[in-house]
Amino acid sequence: MPLNRYGVLAARVVDRRSEGGTDTPHYQIHTRGGDVDFRVAVNVLSVQQPSELLYLADEAFHHPLLAGLTGLPDGFTLLPSQPGGLALDFIRANLFYREGMRAVPSTAPGPDNDLADLLDHFIERAAADPAARLYAFGQRWGPEPTTPDKVFGFSPGNGVHDVHMNQGNSREFQQDDGVWQDGGLLLHFPTEEQWVGVFLAFQSQAWHTDDQTGHSLEAEPAVGDRTVRIVAALVNPTGPAPEVETITLINASPDDVDLAGWAIADAEKRRTVLDAGLVQAGEAIRIVVRPPAQLGNRGGLITLLDPHGLKVDGVAYTKAQAAEGWSVVF
Repeated sequence: MPLNRYGVLAARVVDRRSEGGTDTPHYQIHTRGGDVDFRVAVNVLSVQQPSELLYLADEAFHHPLLAGLTGLPDGFTLLPSQPGGLALDFIRANLFYREGMRAVPSTAPGPDNDLADLLDHFIERAAADPAARLYAFGQRWGPEPTTPDKVFGFSPGNGVHDVHMNQGNSREFQQDDGVWQDGGLLLHFPTEEQWVGVFLAFQSQAWHTDDQTGHSLEAEPAVGDRTVRIVAALVNPTGPAPEVETITLINASPDDVDLAGWAIADAEKRRTVLDAGLVQAGEAIRIVVRPPAQLGNRGGLITLLDPHGLKVDGVAYTKAQAAEGWSVVF
């Protein structure tokens, strides 16, 4: 079944510890949300082969969900697993391009070449900055009134785990699948006006999943990921409503692609079938966005789906990018 206590922890970083030598190593983060201590347990090694996790860090992370995070109180907030809110979904929320993820060993000799080193770079910086906040997405455990924390010793035991992709699992872990319940670490450094996004996934996980269960899909995509790309969108045209919103697509492949039956989905996952046909190799096409899909002026998502409903490309834009009359270029 999906995670039953999914949410986000907003907290100050107090300490960190790497468990590279254990059977099930984690990168442990001691945090304090308000006056409550939490441990964030981050997986750094898979029990399935290949064992190295996929890692991506975006040091200039921008996404419409950030506008809702800074208003959260310190501590753990339960989140509904649905679009349009603060829940993470690596596939549907267009948080990053998965091609940017790379496999990283849990430990390795030398500096800056394993997962603990890479996480240290951000976590130690956050611990040294009183204004910094860590937003850890995952499943909560505790509080455990009679059990001190096994790593940092605070009491009661309390924390967040499953801080990684939580869908498309292999059959052994399929019971944990769900949509809009992925884990991750977002760090806010207000002094520098910087957000950092850190995302982890297991190499055994699938990147096309069922919209209801989060289970891996066996359907074959019509084309490869990002074969056709969203390169621009006019989300806030000049003039009064109803406005004519458009998106611009480019066929980045060396082959012609037929867009018959393709669709776009907005932030609420409302779908509109494209009024388009064959796009020649290397050519671009501008498409009018028709209801029910809508491109909001306060930030949003645009996802391109093939005839099977599988994601080909996806982008996100913020309120600041949605200036009237200007196209957002991705």
